[in-house]
Amino acid sequence: MKTTLHWEPPSTASASELKAIMGPGAKLELIEQEVLGVLQPVFARRLPHLRALLEQGASQYSQSPYLVHPGGVVSFGEAAGLVANMAEYLRKEFGVAKGDKVALAAPTCVEHVIAAWAVIVLGGVIVGLNGWSSGPEMEHGIEMTEPKLLLGDSRRLERVEGRFRGLPRHNLAELDPVLAAVPPAKMPSTPIDEDDPFVILFTSGTTGRPKGAVLSHRNNLHWIQSIALRTACSGRAPVRDSCEIAALPMFHISGLNAQAISSVATGTTLVYQSAEQRWSSEEHLRLSEHHRVTTWRIVPTQGWKLSECRSATERDLSCLRSVSFGGSFVSPVLIERMTKLWPQIGPGLVVGFGMTETNGTGASATAAEVLSQPGCVGKPLPGSAVRLCEPRSAVQCEDGEVGEIQIRSASVFLGYHNDQASTSAAVDDQGWYRTGDFGRVINGLLALEGRRSDLIIRNGENIYPREIEDRLLEHPGVVEAVVFGIPDRIKGELVAAIVVRRPRTVVDVEELRDWIVERLAGFKIPEHIEFATELPRNALGKTMKHLLNANQPMVHAG
Repeated sequence: MKTTLHWEPPSTASASELKAIMGPGAKLELIEQEVLGVLQPVFARRLPHLRALLEQGASQYSQSPYLVHPGGVVSFGEAAGLVANMAEYLRKEFGVAKGDKVALAAPTCVEHVIAAWAVIVLGGVIVGLNGWSSGPEMEHGIEMTEPKLLLGDSRRLERVEGRFRGLPRHNLAELDPVLAAVPPAKMPSTPIDEDDPFVILFTSGTTGRPKGAVLSHRNNLHWIQSIALRTACSGRAPVRDSCEIAALPMFHISGLNAQAISSVATGTTLVYQSAEQRWSSEEHLRLSEHHRVTTWRIVPTQGWKLSECRSATERDLSCLRSVSFGGSFVSPVLIERMTKLWPQIGPGLVVGFGMTETNGTGASATAAEVLSQPGCVGKPLPGSAVRLCEPRSAVQCEDGEVGEIQIRSASVFLGYHNDQASTSAAVDDQGWYRTGDFGRVINGLLALEGRRSDLIIRNGENIYPREIEDRLLEHPGVVEAVVFGIPDRIKGELVAAIVVRRPRTVVDVEELRDWIVERLAGFKIPEHIEFATELPRNALGKTMKHLLNANQPMVHAG
């Protein structure tokens, strides 16, 4: 049997309840319409673009707190006013208009949220530069997308100092007079189509340098309504006065699309720590207690650190009702540990499987499903479908067989920026996105068998070995290099490298590490480096990474 997985309402929901939620004429009714030439399930009643979402949220939750930060509280209504002022400033001072790209390189903070919304309401396109990137990596993103303006904080702007002299740039820390403009500006009225792009987020392929995934207004709005429908049919009472810690980076789907933007649809308060402060489990727990946080949106690494923090049992977290995991595989051991510490989160603990190219859409599983079936990531979201096929093919696998996971949804991205070849390889003419991840269908649920063969996921960050290997090979003393992941209970995986030195050269671990530090972000630096005289290869000359013993003693790189 060859199964294509679709979302199905839970059996506990009655016919009358489902009719009220998603029946004909209901708020979350699903119908079929063409999306970019492919017939897809879409929501019959949907907003036309993200600006309309902000305006609706500002009206519906006008006085409710949206952004809480060390300097105060910004309500939804106030946020819309700040966004309008910022948009007017960008339009007047820099000529930002519909379709223009604006690069953002900043920490997760209130100013970042306001700036991102300002670009969106103008009909512009955010270029989400990785805030942890090195100068050369940021330069690659800028060169690829050619933004009209660069916004950031002083630390990140310094990384491209002296480069791109024709590119205007502005420090977000100097925008207080702009945001407080009197009289306040009107919200832009530029026409925006639901299939217009609003953000470019960078996601590496196994071939090396990051590609820019282009996402549309429709992509994000469809995901928001999919989550709303799944929640409405779950039978669980909605969380009142919902509040989340903003602990995920805004150059990711999780921090921008799934949190900063989607919170406007639900009236969820977001709590931000100081922009200069690194995330810590102690501070996360303190803020959770102080602000009566109801939801954690975290990666597994954070879950481990929170559950093992010395104050985990001391803080009053009775308001915590749900935890949403994403970024990498979640161990059943971690779920058991967290639900033992905080039993009330059990019914609301969700493990998500998705990627940038699908705006996070893929599948989701409850804690019970993950505990009952190893590797389980559950069922597709409403309005999406999942199938397993032979790699890079439309030939479906039999149930129980391992195949490539493919996803079709109105949340599937528009494509890779200026890279039609990669786009065509990733999405077929029927709208199926080929994830490159592998799994199988067991008892109607999707179970992961492995990520892309080379992909390393460390602390929820995708790390592609090819990029690190390329930088190692640029060193004059290196002739060959292979990078792979070592399993780690806390971080998911550690980065390891085996290097073959050029004959008659002297290269040590610290020299190689210093070489990489200058060229790549810190989270990509190998924790372990070992030297070898040769690498195992097959008859075609390809390195056989599966023969590398990841458990052998290695030279620690720092």
